[in-house]
Amino acid sequence: MPNRDEGGTLVVTGASRGIGAAVARLASERGFSVAVNFATGEAEGHAIVRQIVSGGGRACAIQADVGRESDIARLFETAERELGPIKALVNNAAITGGFSRVDSVTAKTLAQVMAVNVTGAILCAREAVRRMSTSHGGTGGAIVNISSRAARTGSAGEWVHYAASKGAIDSFTVGLAREVATEGIRVNAVAPGLIETGLHAANGAPDRLHRLTSTIPMQRPGTAHEVAEAVLWLLSPAASYTTGAILEVGGGR
Repeated sequence: MPNRDEGGTLVVTGASRGIGAAVARLASERGFSVAVNFATGEAEGHAIVRQIVSGGGRACAIQADVGRESDIARLFETAERELGPIKALVNNAAITGGFSRVDSVTAKTLAQVMAVNVTGAILCAREAVRRMSTSHGGTGGAIVNISSRAARTGSAGEWVHYAASKGAIDSFTVGLAREVATEGIRVNAVAPGLIETGLHAANGAPDRLHRLTSTIPMQRPGTAHEVAEAVLWLLSPAASYTTGAILEVGGGR
């Protein structure tokens, strides 16, 4: 069994399902105490915590909408109070805004997508840096932002607005990595491709993975666990000289 204190506290946003839940579970196995954040999936969030605790880990479920600055501040304060000093952040929470061509997208949808996917991620990183940076009296740490292959493909005809938000995350990852490189913090991103989660059905396209599988060189969608393995590598000492990287986990697509 790992030393449950060796990783420190990890905040995972949007951790009640999909990739976030897989990251939370695997992080606990690797020695982190995990703050399981959720916006609306309360039952699922508490279920993840029960799984972690039953396996001998430490975790707490924290409701917070990362589209709201006040909620973000409360998330980090609560995580630190309940679990101890924060040593890592996984910026996973995101919304797609639904399928739409650019000529049909609304300002309201754009505002919601950017508030959660971009502004929320940056503000979460701000809170993490304030606690982890050696310039603020911290001892260092790591941040992994969840991007998307959509940032490179553009997702024409589906969700260009979502792809654009992930393009912003890629730029943010590189910039922040360089900004805090001498302050003990590494910042990287994982860009998943087509992954087996409930995202597609939730957006009204349950057949999307099946329809697009032929476009994947490996001829299969990935799993949330495979993405989580990439995230945990970037958080680990094994990635000690890796910062500013965007690791694609997309089966070659």
